[in-house]
Amino acid sequence: MKPYLLIQLIILSAVGLLLVIFGLLIWVKKKVSLVHEYHYRNVRSVDIPAYCRLLGRSLVILGVGTILTGVINVVFDTVLGWLAFIVGLIVFFVVANHAQKKYNGSWFG
Repeated sequence: MKPYLLIQLIILSAVGLLLVIFGLLIWVKKKVSLVHEYHYRNVRSVDIPAYCRLLGRSLVILGVGTILTGVINVVFDTVLGWLAFIVGLIVFFVVANHAQKKYNGSWFG
């Protein structure tokens, strides 16, 4: 195994794990305070659970994609794992954009 792949795995796993943790806190615990205030400024209080569910899930997907990137790169000794990151990033933006537009009106309220 190439040393840079191991370092990449450690860094991507740490970042991915943080994204998953934040995503779960937002999704399950409804910790909207973890999101910058202007992202939820116009979200009605009755819509906070649905908003948190969408935003939290999108962060979990991004985190899992980030972790998979490092794992795939190490296991298969390739850089093709970055496809997992790209897919996770695209899904994140699509779902987060939907949540922002539906519940906040726009990304920056």
